[in-house]
Amino acid sequence: MVNGRRDIFARVAVLLLAATVLTAIAWTRGAEYDEQYTSFVTSGTPRPVWPVGVLRAGDVSAVQRGHVGPWTVAANLRRTDVHPPLYFWAVAAWRWGVADGPFAIRLLSVLFALGALAVVGMVARRCDIPPASAMLLTLGCYGFAYTAAIARGFALAELLTLCGLLAVLARRGWVGGMALGAAVATNYLACFVGAAIFLGAGRQRWRLAAGALPGVALAGWFFLGQRGSRAGQFPPFEVLAAAKRLAQYSAANLTGGLPLYVPSAVRPVTGAVLALGVLAVLALATRRPRWRLIGAAVAPPFGLVALGLAFDNMPIELRYLSFATPFVALLVAGARLPRAVLACVFAVQVLSVGGLIVRSETMQPAKSAAGAAAGQGVVLLPRGNDGVGVVGAFAAEVPVDTPLLIVAPDETAADIRRRLGPFQRVVLAGLAVDADSRAAVAALSAALDDAVWRVAGLGGDVRVFERRE
Repeated sequence: MVNGRRDIFARVAVLLLAATVLTAIAWTRGAEYDEQYTSFVTSGTPRPVWPVGVLRAGDVSAVQRGHVGPWTVAANLRRTDVHPPLYFWAVAAWRWGVADGPFAIRLLSVLFALGALAVVGMVARRCDIPPASAMLLTLGCYGFAYTAAIARGFALAELLTLCGLLAVLARRGWVGGMALGAAVATNYLACFVGAAIFLGAGRQRWRLAAGALPGVALAGWFFLGQRGSRAGQFPPFEVLAAAKRLAQYSAANLTGGLPLYVPSAVRPVTGAVLALGVLAVLALATRRPRWRLIGAAVAPPFGLVALGLAFDNMPIELRYLSFATPFVALLVAGARLPRAVLACVFAVQVLSVGGLIVRSETMQPAKSAAGAAAGQGVVLLPRGNDGVGVVGAFAAEVPVDTPLLIVAPDETAADIRRRLGPFQRVVLAGLAVDADSRAAVAALSAALDDAVWRVAGLGGDVRVFERRE
């Protein structure tokens, strides 16, 4: 009984710590490109048409404050996006019934992540793994903490895949199938972990498949409507580049951006030491083969490579690999490593997750660019792929009265010069984060490379220009 109470207290303590850490991450990190899709889709204006003239940053935020029902959200997703609906339905309900705004929407992900951590503890007990250690190691994985504090569907999908595994361990195949089907209807990439759990389910496979069918069918219906909507989103598949990217992001999911926090001269050494440490810990963690956990841990990287080969692109990103982090943490906790090794792992994780809160190196550029551009003049902002990610993230970070002039990727330097006619001072926000924004920034640079303008200030992604007298 004493040990039972101690276990409960330890798990509650980890959840309280997680709530504090994840809320701090959600509060401090700058607005992100993909988060804007969540806000615009659930506001009823998934692809805004921005005016030719100047608008204020507050006008952009105002577009995101609408509320629509589930059918409108579903129609917007099938017409303009590449994601299934469950997370967006949850956000729409949260915004309507609980709280609204960027931070409030992130808190919904925090709640899903806390649920996922609680289920990690339950899975650990079923697998004879110390629950509190498994939960703490999961929280310390950079990929888990990052996806737990952004306004996207990763945390909900991770919660549902873990619920699916827990149900299989409890021999509740139908329930497990329903959870895994719902995970796929939250994020298509959850199918990789779901497939691994299915293959390891033994005699429960048919019940698992039957329970998953409604969720998978819903996801399939959305996928059929969306499959051609993001052509060119990823570069073509190339074996060596894919292998390098996979290795980098797999390590970063566990150790974060630590090499970015040291001087550039020692970054290669720091990265190599961390990589060797990760390999050593994983080797120790898999000495005792827990095949269900190993299968779930390796499914995301193998699945992404298979996806890339099938569609000749490279959909390998850190957050896509985050689905593996709870299962890696369970394996490490189950290895019962020597205390010195475990202390080193926890120390690296503290530094890694701490960087999510206080360091700018791992943040997207909207926040730093907004800080440098605010109050300098009319901001020339690239529209980006569809007028959502770049525009929404930058507008969320600057004062509401900041004037913006949004430039499309197909505008020429001559077109831009005509639009700049009324202005004496402009700010080029060089947020080149996708192919279209890179094209717009190049055209803006060409338009301002003119005898009429002179550089009046520089700062990161921002350049200030003034008309010559």
